[in-house]
Amino acid sequence: MVIYGVALLAFSSLLGLVLGDWLGALIGVKANVGGVGFSMILLISLTAWLTKRGWFQPLSASGVVFWSGMYIPIVVAMAAQQNVLAAIKGGPLAFLAGAIGVVLSFALVPLIARIGRPKRPEEK
Repeated sequence: MVIYGVALLAFSSLLGLVLGDWLGALIGVKANVGGVGFSMILLISLTAWLTKRGWFQPLSASGVVFWSGMYIPIVVAMAAQQNVLAAIKGGPLAFLAGAIGVVLSFALVPLIARIGRPKRPEEK
């Protein structure tokens, strides 16, 4: 059902925003740090994991596909709310937290790609 895909997207978004708020509080920044990125990583990972186990059917995926068309406008709107200049003036810690988030995200790409890929006969 389409609603399962939308529910997975909502769960990922809420958990990502909570993690971003916690990371911001942890480093002393009064802002959400990386919440959207956490949300996307969760969504991709959960979708791959559920699909691999046969629990995420194509009809459910259409709920995610529908909202993925809305992703870019939503991210642009969220980015417009960010005050990057204030974060940079706040000190190097905010910049360092962002850079670490980007590096970790890039490092997770091969891992996430491996999760969604079916095993080759020689790997079994």
